[in-house]
Amino acid sequence: MTGWTPTAEDIAKGALHGANLEGAALKGVSLRRADLGEANLSNADLREADLWGADLTGARLNRANLRLATLTGARLDGATLSEANLYGASLRLASLEGAMLQQANLSDAEMAGAELSGANLSEANLWAADLRLAHLTGANLGLADLGNANLRGAVLEGANLRGANLKGANLSEARLAEADFSEADLSYAKLVRADLTGADLTGARLDNADHHEATLTGARLPRDFASNGS
Repeated sequence: MTGWTPTAEDIAKGALHGANLEGAALKGVSLRRADLGEANLSNADLREADLWGADLTGARLNRANLRLATLTGARLDGATLSEANLYGASLRLASLEGAMLQQANLSDAEMAGAELSGANLSEANLWAADLRLAHLTGANLGLADLGNANLRGAVLEGANLRGANLKGANLSEARLAEADFSEADLSYAKLVRADLTGADLTGARLDNADHHEATLTGARLPRDFASNGS
């Protein structure tokens, strides 16, 4: 059943699969391990909410406010979070495989170890986000802002980062094979021991980037790469 309106008791129990909570005022609410699969939470106020381990598979959270919310270990596979505010939210070890996060605000978000393979993060704000060891295989990060983000050891094989801002980002030891960095800004980025096998860096800015011991086999490099490297 989808589109049903839950009572306060239903919310307290966390049995909310397919519920209609569009625009709901849920600031600071505890929904730990709640079943919110396929629920409609678009435009909901979930600031500082506790959604630790919650199931939000296929849920709609477009333009929802999740500022400083706890989503550690939550399941958001296939969820839609376009234009959602996730500033400073905790998404450590969360699963967002195939999630739609276009133009979402994830600045300062904690996403270490998160699963984001196939996710759409185009034009998202990930400024200073913690994405250490995150999995972003085949993800779309075109035109995303990843300035000062920590992507150390992250997996971005085959990811689209075309035109993305990665100025000052830490991509040391990241797996970046076949990723598309064309026209991206990687100035002052750390690429120490990163694997860029077959990556496309055509037109990318790499001034003052540190690519010490990076693997560049088969990579397409900008014309001035040699003079830009550290």
